[in-house]
Amino acid sequence: MVVESDQEMRDLHNLDLFRVRDSFVLENFGTYGDAGNGAFIIPVPGQMVSLKVLASNGEGWDHISVSVMGQPRTPTWAEMEVAKKAFFGDVVAMQLHLTAKDHINCHPYTLHVWIPQDQKIPLPPKFMV
Repeated sequence: MVVESDQEMRDLHNLDLFRVRDSFVLENFGTYGDAGNGAFIIPVPGQMVSLKVLASNGEGWDHISVSVMGQPRTPTWAEMEVAKKAFFGDVVAMQLHLTAKDHINCHPYTLHVWIPQDQKIPLPPKFMV
């Protein structure tokens, strides 16, 4: 099965309430972001947890980096779903496990989600997932 990735990242101005607007962001990125890029703090409904999310949409990919605020752990599956739905909606997206030689780890507790902008995402048969 192949799923067409016809959805793109949502207009991130819809998440402006959660957009980070501090001197660190401005000094490191030169802007607070736009409709497809930015730094955000997203609360997880029903929990006392917030997610730090960096969103970008360059080089043919829509991408989010997700970590848990103030906790030395990676986000759970449910927390990643909150982030994915906030930024992409209910679409097929992917996390990748690269080979050791291609793996770059800038933060040990950050996970990533990608959607290719102009390609199809191959999926296994439904009975396998």
